[in-house]
Amino acid sequence: MTTELQAPGRTGAESTTKRSRSKTLLPWVVVAVWVGLVVGGFALAGKLDSVTRDGQVDYLPASAQSTRVLQAEADLPGGENGLLVVVYERPGGLQPGDREAALRGHAELAERFGTDADAPPEIVDSADGTALMYALPLDREAVAEEAGATADARRLLADTPDGLDVHVTGPTALGADMDEVFDAVDSRLLLATALVVAVLLILTYRSPLLWLVPLAAVGVAAVTSMGVVYALTQALDFTITSMSSALLIVLVFGAGTDYALLLVSRYREELHHHERPIDAMLAALRGAGPAILASAATVVAGLLCLLAADLNSISSLGPVGAAGIGAALLVMLTLFPALLVVLGRRVFWPFVPRFGAEVRAAGSRWARLGDLVARRRVVGWLVPLVLLGGLALGTVGVNSALPQLDQFARSAPESVTGAKLIEARFPEQGGQPLTVMSRPDHSREVLAAVEDTDGVVRAEIGRTGEDWVEISAIPVDPPESAGETATIKDLRENVREVAGEDALVGGPSAEKLDEAKTNRSDRNLVMPLILLVVLAILGLLLRSIVAPLVLVATVVVSYFGALGVCNLVFDHVLGFAGLESSVPLIGFLFLVALGVDYNIFLMTRVREEAVRHGTVDGTKRGLATTGGVITSAGVVLAATFAVLASLPLVMLVEIGILVAVGVLIDTLLVRSIVVPALTMSLGPRIWWPSKLWRANEDRVDDRV
Repeated sequence: MTTELQAPGRTGAESTTKRSRSKTLLPWVVVAVWVGLVVGGFALAGKLDSVTRDGQVDYLPASAQSTRVLQAEADLPGGENGLLVVVYERPGGLQPGDREAALRGHAELAERFGTDADAPPEIVDSADGTALMYALPLDREAVAEEAGATADARRLLADTPDGLDVHVTGPTALGADMDEVFDAVDSRLLLATALVVAVLLILTYRSPLLWLVPLAAVGVAAVTSMGVVYALTQALDFTITSMSSALLIVLVFGAGTDYALLLVSRYREELHHHERPIDAMLAALRGAGPAILASAATVVAGLLCLLAADLNSISSLGPVGAAGIGAALLVMLTLFPALLVVLGRRVFWPFVPRFGAEVRAAGSRWARLGDLVARRRVVGWLVPLVLLGGLALGTVGVNSALPQLDQFARSAPESVTGAKLIEARFPEQGGQPLTVMSRPDHSREVLAAVEDTDGVVRAEIGRTGEDWVEISAIPVDPPESAGETATIKDLRENVREVAGEDALVGGPSAEKLDEAKTNRSDRNLVMPLILLVVLAILGLLLRSIVAPLVLVATVVVSYFGALGVCNLVFDHVLGFAGLESSVPLIGFLFLVALGVDYNIFLMTRVREEAVRHGTVDGTKRGLATTGGVITSAGVVLAATFAVLASLPLVMLVEIGILVAVGVLIDTLLVRSIVVPALTMSLGPRIWWPSKLWRANEDRVDDRV
């Protein structure tokens, strides 16, 4: 009988011991699994560059005429058209031997690229006698290897008479110089981002060891995300551009570090209440996990809204960014906690959290700020919102038409220098060719319509294929000018009248026009879609209607305030020629989706505290508990995006500065003062129509 009574007890003890051992072994198993995944992930991540594409088609609207022109050109004899333009300049005036040097250079290029070497080059002299130029068409092979073709051309033309400068420009050279810039982006960005995050983590944790753990985990997330994106490109038909690749790195490092900061903060807190690190971590995951999951879901949902965009480069950013956030979430909720548990409490040295010690937040500066905001609730939200509204006035007159030749943030490459030289020395030759594609049955009528269009100097039929005939049209006005834009619109209307959909107008300037137009339509579609998705997720998380509306409104105000400030900085401080047309949409996505992260981190804790202490006291407690970690996360995210400002492309510089400024405004002003002030001003009504609203409705301390 005694044996029978004791057996169940021993069995229960054995079960408890087994569960305890399993719990203890779990972190080691997780680390081992990730070691294997990383080894395999490196092989896939290293292949990402091989599928990155930066052709014109990859940055153009899928349905635009200019995109269809490029696709039609690829089917013509010789494939996609390529063109090098060579310009010679002697500022003091050309000398007799300079033309002979240009003729020799043309002959060498013609021999290298297999063009008709016997055909005399059409050399054009400038009116002031200081420059001359000629154009050299390229075949499919040279276009496919535009970087090599451009480099060969510059090498062959390097030997010129003293005092005679030569520049290789044209569409092919511009593309080659852009590719060269993009080739250096990923490695440079990865190194700079890792360095910035490391410095900020050291300053945040003031520990010789702790900062290494999130940095290592985020590095694993970056490798994982690149491997996942490569696998997706093989399984699905979508394009990854260098812009997407650069933003992927920033997103993973920024979001992953934010998740780490939030989890470490909660883990440190739980170590005071649990003796074993594994128990403290499980409690931390239960407490912080839902907020991190909701945060990641918000960003992923916002990114996937980009699939509705027509612009190829914007649409492709959606799945790329979503894969990055997913990888960061998975690593930071599995590998990162496992590493912390394996290392134990000593990872926090010299500020080791002691079991049983009280966590004191009431006397912190964030608690004092909460008390101050509680006493000045209306002032706390009214003054900052008026200030942000004033900053938003800087968006008036935003120029979203960054010229093609002004997209390099620092020293201009040779192709840009040469193109601007042509504009200055050959104003009458300023127009760059427009390409008109016509079905063979309509080619004569289309050619006549092109020739009759005001603003077109001349037009001629070029290559002919089975499905398309190529017509080259030279406008009188310089590229991307108001006059050329009007010519493109008139040209499209005229050829449509005679051939309908059987005639298309493209070329570099038409591509920029289509890109700007599509960016406007994409903003009108995608921005409201992002807001609806974010509102839905916040509503489900907070079980409220009022709170999501208030929180999203504050994020939108932050965005327009940041856009206004940055527009002034770009124009009057940095001297950029315009705001790249895709920047407002990309900036809106990141500032709304990532800004809502901090709303989620704050308001989930406020709601948790409000259940026990009421809305006003719960808000003060939530701010005291999360204020430090949210500020640290915001500074890290802002600094991560600010790294983009070190790159030599205006588009990435503008995105980096806009998101960095917006995140700082959102973190330091909106999330720390405006949202708590609005929450306390509204009181329990912020939770309407949830049970929490009814439960706190009659609390004396929650009355406005």
